[in-house]
Amino acid sequence: MTASSASVPATGPAMKLRPRARLAVAAGRIVAWASRVVHFGTGSVIGGRVSLLIDKNLLAELTASRDVAIVSATNGKTTTTKLLSTALGSNRPVVSNWLGANMTPGIVAALASANPTDTAVLEVDERWVDPVLRATNANTVVLLNLSRDQLDRTQEVRKLAEQWRSALTATPPNVVLANADDPLVTWAALAAPNVIWIATGQEWTADASGCPACSGRIDFVDGSWACTSCDLQKPTIDVAVTEDGISLQGKIFRAPLALPGRVNRVNAAFALAASSALGADLNQAFDALDDVTEVAGRYRVATFNGTNIRLLLAKNPAGWHEALELLEGPSTPLVIAINARIADGHDPSWLWDVAYERVGDRLVIAIGERRHDLAVRFRYGNINHSVADSLEDALALIRQSPDFDTSVPIDVASNYTAFQDHLEKVGGVL
Repeated sequence: MTASSASVPATGPAMKLRPRARLAVAAGRIVAWASRVVHFGTGSVIGGRVSLLIDKNLLAELTASRDVAIVSATNGKTTTTKLLSTALGSNRPVVSNWLGANMTPGIVAALASANPTDTAVLEVDERWVDPVLRATNANTVVLLNLSRDQLDRTQEVRKLAEQWRSALTATPPNVVLANADDPLVTWAALAAPNVIWIATGQEWTADASGCPACSGRIDFVDGSWACTSCDLQKPTIDVAVTEDGISLQGKIFRAPLALPGRVNRVNAAFALAASSALGADLNQAFDALDDVTEVAGRYRVATFNGTNIRLLLAKNPAGWHEALELLEGPSTPLVIAINARIADGHDPSWLWDVAYERVGDRLVIAIGERRHDLAVRFRYGNINHSVADSLEDALALIRQSPDFDTSVPIDVASNYTAFQDHLEKVGGVL
């Protein structure tokens, strides 16, 4: 949109609000519009901030007459929010912030442009669950996982679990959908009166070896877990994710889905169970999930510099553990990109916790601002690798490889800001 053709959007549903709230919404929209006109991002966050400066209670008012579902986690919340929005959207209007502005300003901006009775499916940063839950009185809360992320500036995961537990105690929703294979999530969710427990088959346990209830040791054995010092243990399961699909309410919803991998079966299981809790027809909701082939650029297949690539996002050790399921089978070369900007966390020491050896004999090209740190990790892991200064140079190297197969997209797996850089290169700015 150019400045000459742009226009300020109408206020729409904001006219049903109190005068102060209407003013806040209108001001936020004008600022967001101006931000887009001058190409200063999408404008959603800054518009939401302006709205909240005018009316600090705006989020509560914007959610007063709607069903609200909150989705939070360290990994997978964007995808699950998109899947839940799609599942519910099969039979009702839905508003969501699934593109990732997951703190209060971004949430306010998304809600301000929607009909006041649309069901809201809100992705919420794990540190913001308490204030968002208090403001919205969400009737459905989805808690996927907790793991280390952005180590230089994000709270230790047990502290986050304490915050979730306190939030659910202070503002109990109608139902919580929780990961029964994550002891941190389980302990937090036990504060809620009504929990649907989902067995995810989660393999990453490195961040939950200590009991959040008593500081004892969590013992993981044969797909279950229990504290060796208190009575905290894996709860009885309501929903299960299996190799064949999703077991829910006596039915098996068969895999595969359009989105690849076991991790997306897990995300879909949470979306299905939550949509059922919100009154959706399960068969209709499951059918809708196949319409989701990418999420905010994740899993996008695109052509760049004459080469087909597939974009994957992995931000931290737990996320890489899941992403490596998709990377350990083929023999074709791949690209891994690591930055260490503010949004990534400046500390890349977590690279040593990722089992990159699972890629086997594949040629791996390390790129990104911390490509040399990554190359050192590959060297000590005896991983066949090279280093390139850019995605363009990496693809040029791969095209010279004897294993290059023009019929198979090159996987480009990146952490957060590197992923955004690559998405912009293929024309996918969100």
